[in-house]
Amino acid sequence: MSYVDDVALDLAQLALADAERTGDDKIVDQIGELLGASSQTLQESYLTFVRIRRAEARARQILTARAAKPAG
Repeated sequence: MSYVDDVALDLAQLALADAERTGDDKIVDQIGELLGASSQTLQESYLTFVRIRRAEARARQILTARAAKPAG
């Protein structure tokens, strides 16, 4: 991974953790806007990692729910 990706992933994880802790998703958008004002490349990578993490969480929820149901 590149330096930009490392930073973007770290920021995405921190923002999503803060959003989960506080129940306020606006922080994710605020960080994205802040990054876009300075570095569009970093913003794009950050937003990609946010989408990946959210998609992963949704997929894991579905798989966990399926695993809790009896087979058959």
